[in-house]
Amino acid sequence: MTTKTELNPTRAYRWRLHNAGRLMSKALRRFEDRVLALLNEDWPEVTRRSHVNLTRHLDLEGTRITELARRAAMTNAAMTELIDQGVAIGLVERATDPTDKRARVVRFTAMGRDWLTAFGAAVEKAQAEMQQEVGKSGMSSLLKTLERYAGGSLEPAPPADAERRQDAPPRKAPRDFKAGTAAARRA
Repeated sequence: MTTKTELNPTRAYRWRLHNAGRLMSKALRRFEDRVLALLNEDWPEVTRRSHVNLTRHLDLEGTRITELARRAAMTNAAMTELIDQGVAIGLVERATDPTDKRARVVRFTAMGRDWLTAFGAAVEKAQAEMQQEVGKSGMSSLLKTLERYAGGSLEPAPPADAERRQDAPPRKAPRDFKAGTAAARRA
């Protein structure tokens, strides 16, 4: 027996190319391409899409690597590689966390803050160009709809440990089960 998919595979799988997620991804790519092109005019050595993934999640006062990785939905190792690139080009630096001297935070350098200002200007210009294309009411509607769909405010979520008291003792690292068991047997 012949199925509908066998009769017209293109039609049956049309959803793969024609859905809201695909359109939003395509629109994001176009918007980011324009922002990066504008930013590249003044910052050609510094501007890469991957660096945007680091800097969009970085608080102005600095952010721990684990929190940056969580916000960007990346592994700590992948985020560390991005940070290493950012440090190499002078965009960010590592510093001691003022709330916990054992921990490190990543923060913008002076040059990084200048880059961030230029990035903001490029975003504003790209958004103004987008508004020219889709109209003022279309842009307003788009932003409100996306904000509602995305779950509210565009502000970053608080760090995972934000609810911890500042005077709470630091959390202990998880015990290695095998090492702990061997130590217990030797005792």
